[in-house]
Amino acid sequence: MSHPPEGTSASDVHATLRALNARFIHNFVTNDVASHRAITHEDFVCITSKGGREGRAAYLARWATGFNPEVIVYWDYRDERISVFGTVALVWAVNKHTIVRDGQEVTGMSAYTDTYLLQDGEWTCIQAQITPVAPENYPSDETIVKAYFRGELQG
Repeated sequence: MSHPPEGTSASDVHATLRALNARFIHNFVTNDVASHRAITHEDFVCITSKGGREGRAAYLARWATGFNPEVIVYWDYRDERISVFGTVALVWAVNKHTIVRDGQEVTGMSAYTDTYLLQDGEWTCIQAQITPVAPENYPSDETIVKAYFRGELQG
């Protein structure tokens, strides 16, 4: 069963985690390492879509140039789901991306689960895991939370 941390309402915790997820995505699209460092735990690890493990330092170094709006022309996140288990929270969503490769647009989706830990009153991400999504499992456009076109947040 999912319970918010003592002294907070479930809606407050969910709002905080939704805002952190939005910040996480915005940090990626804007290559904002300083903002991203602030929301990742010092022991953070990323499990890549190919099953590799990447520590915080390497992850943040890659973060500085990970998004190029001329290559990644469309990016959204959708089907956001949040579960809270005391001082641990799972934030799950799917990214849709359109990438230009060799002059051709390639579209795909990846699911991610970010694990947050509440420590000293602050939620920080301790692990991110990314998994490719097969087309038959793509969430619909009705579940889009936020979308970016060429690095700009859309309406």
